[in-house]
Amino acid sequence: MKRTAFFISDGTGLTAEGLGNSLLAQFEKIEFERVTVPYVDDTGKATELVERINQAAELDGSKPLVFDTIVNNDIRAIISQANGFMVDIFGTFLQPLETELQSSSSYTVGKSHAISNESNYERRIHAVNFALDNDDGARTRQYTEADLILVGASRSGKTPTCLYLALQYGVKAANYPITEEDLMDEQLPEALRPHKGKIFGLTIEPERLAVIRNERRPNSRYSSLKQCMHEIEEIELMYRRERIPFMNTTAYSVEEISTRIMVTTGLRRNR
Repeated sequence: MKRTAFFISDGTGLTAEGLGNSLLAQFEKIEFERVTVPYVDDTGKATELVERINQAAELDGSKPLVFDTIVNNDIRAIISQANGFMVDIFGTFLQPLETELQSSSSYTVGKSHAISNESNYERRIHAVNFALDNDDGARTRQYTEADLILVGASRSGKTPTCLYLALQYGVKAANYPITEEDLMDEQLPEALRPHKGKIFGLTIEPERLAVIRNERRPNSRYSSLKQCMHEIEEIELMYRRERIPFMNTTAYSVEEISTRIMVTTGLRRNR
């Protein structure tokens, strides 16, 4: 079964997309064709969008799902004429909140993604720059500034996790790849020892690691299952020996990995 899902907004569309995808993820047996349409901010664009929704309904033989965060009533009135199943995200939640708070909403376009706190925004940008500067063990001398140091085998998810932690939480996260040379020493790499309290380990199933590495260096020793099994076994032994908290990333998205790290380490979001 296939259904089309539209995420539409008079802003970036990130809110509609985020909540809509979270809801659709609960329906694993249905295949969704996802269409994001941001900046539907005038009646002309709204009319064109109605045509797209109606075309999708005709092609699919069923109503498209339409998740919207449109705040302009005139634009919403046009879109509501489409042959779609409408999910008014703001209307669903804002109206009960207005009643409870005895206050009217501002209904401001793009409010949820605006730079409402300049210092918080700057902290996140600094954290992103820190993650980029300290990727792959590049600048270990800056580890004193780090909130967190991710370690693990090459291609186990360290870099995207560091960047997500920086952008979403404002966490200064560095990452250090555990190499064969490090494993031969059978102890924590020298550059990491003074910062042991900041370290969090990532691991991954060897079979999955081999697939990922083969995309980068096919048919190499680096990507062989034997090499991946050896590295993961030795790295997990090091984690246990050094009492480093760690998690297996195989079945988790970068968002889930990051959230679990925040909970496990007790790090706080920099607001």
